[in-house]
Amino acid sequence: MTHPNEELLRNGYAAFAAGDMETVRALFSEDITWHNGGSSQISGNYRGHDEVFAMFGQMMESTGGTFGLDIHDILANDTHGVVLLTAHATRDGKEVSVREANIWHLADGKATEFWDFAEDNTELDRLFG
Repeated sequence: MTHPNEELLRNGYAAFAAGDMETVRALFSEDITWHNGGSSQISGNYRGHDEVFAMFGQMMESTGGTFGLDIHDILANDTHGVVLLTAHATRDGKEVSVREANIWHLADGKATEFWDFAEDNTELDRLFG
């Protein structure tokens, strides 16, 4: 049996991959806080649905819609989740691939905070310009 927060994260990543932003939005708290490291156009802190989803739009625009995630594993308990994955996209004719750990804070069946930790921020910055 999987933990309910593991299912929440699996459903969220599947919805994101399918372009189902309505489902993704429903899984995020209204005041979600999102943290992206690095020095790219999407680096920084975002708060709330409007800012986070605008940043998602920038991600897709800067990669010509090629951005994707390959999940390796998801670990979750009552308050936290960790998703081990590889982010990839094509940018300027070159394939870019970066291993990451996504850290989630979870409460009452919603994602409340997100932290992205990339193995190589230089590659991540190259991915998002």
